[in-house]
Amino acid sequence: VLVCTYGLLQSESQLFSEKKFTTIVLDEAQAIKNNTAKRSKAAMKLQGDFKIITTGTPIENHLGELWNLFRFINPGLLGSSKWFRNRFGLPIEKEKDQETQEQLQLLIKPFILRRNKKDVLKELPPKTEVVLSVQLPEKEKAFYEALRRDALAHLKNNGEVNAGTKHLKVLAQLMRLRRACCSPKLVHPETDIKGAKLELFGKTILEIIQNGHKALVFSQFVGHLRIIEEYVIEQGIEYHYLDGQTPTKKRQERIDAFQSGLGKLFLISLKAGGTGLNLTAADYVIHMDPWWNPAVEDQASDRAHRIGQTKPVTVYRLITEDTIEEKIIKLH
Repeated sequence: VLVCTYGLLQSESQLFSEKKFTTIVLDEAQAIKNNTAKRSKAAMKLQGDFKIITTGTPIENHLGELWNLFRFINPGLLGSSKWFRNRFGLPIEKEKDQETQEQLQLLIKPFILRRNKKDVLKELPPKTEVVLSVQLPEKEKAFYEALRRDALAHLKNNGEVNAGTKHLKVLAQLMRLRRACCSPKLVHPETDIKGAKLELFGKTILEIIQNGHKALVFSQFVGHLRIIEEYVIEQGIEYHYLDGQTPTKKRQERIDAFQSGLGKLFLISLKAGGTGLNLTAADYVIHMDPWWNPAVEDQASDRAHRIGQTKPVTVYRLITEDTIEEKIIKLH
């Protein structure tokens, strides 16, 4: 039995591809969702008699990711990338074609064993999800509205230039608005607007800690996590921190410390800590900002709501009123 990380698979791709395996298992297989990534290319070179993948999020952004996962376990079933996009991707994603969606489900169903956690882990305590609405004061509301109008003007004025990359410009403006919902300082570091979301976070955390609970705090923006970290330090709250730059050894040390009872909060970037962590010492989870795909948030919440958890888990989502964040929740 050979156990290795995706990083090692990528760096030693030639060595792995020269061996013939009886069985190959990819855990957290969404790691190879991007067919152009080196990690995915290394996985596709593996030789095996039988291949299995396990994942809680087979589709995070688009159907092309599902195509790539099936290219690994069952090459040819879903045709070429171009054929799959024309046959299934565009009709399902763009035209919301229900019949085509059902045809795709029938095609892949024999190769999928699906289990819901509630069916497998019957002894798991309940999980409650609560949306906390963040109301912006007038000054911050005006700040956000100015950014929104600026974004529209920018896209209108540059609409004819490089039309092929317009979607990237739209995405950039959307990300700017999303950061502004988290904290005005993420857009304009010099501003004196503190941010209503941080204020609500402070009140929520104080209540959680005073009642003897521990919490995981997720944000997709590392800059946002740093602002939260500054606040937590000012309040004298013992905490741990983890993002993509945290060394592997430090990562495990902080997890062990939190699980053993040290620290009230664990600040985690969504991308770095959304999978592969066992943090059942916490019974509260706070999502500081919404991600497009709710399954990604659910996987992060499951760092606390998993085998070993004995207390009911409460998940808070902080959503800023009358902003793009509310529209993301509607997409969910």
